[in-house]
Amino acid sequence: MTVTKSILLFVLAALLEIGGAWLVWQAVREHRGLLWAGLGVIALGAYGFVATLQPDANFGRILAAYGGVFVAGSLAWGMALDGYRPDRWDIAGAAICLVGVAVIMYAPRAS
Repeated sequence: MTVTKSILLFVLAALLEIGGAWLVWQAVREHRGLLWAGLGVIALGAYGFVATLQPDANFGRILAAYGGVFVAGSLAWGMALDGYRPDRWDIAGAAICLVGVAVIMYAPRAS
């Protein structure tokens, strides 16, 4: 259950951070307005809170592992919302990052 909770929190954090950054991007680069920017700032703040809910208490480990989730999630977001089509190197890189997440977060450790 702990691994499942951790994965769900990573996914939620990615949605909030990537979504928040995308909203700010849209506000500035696509001239969508202050409402979009404000919603982006709120989402980014919520991401910071969600990250603290991870079962592991080590900030460095959580943020390092989350980096891999962010990489893969960013590519997926670009595909879903911006029509981005990753090439094989994007996919390979994202897969490597997700393997890194698994090693950092879920490898067996001495208690």
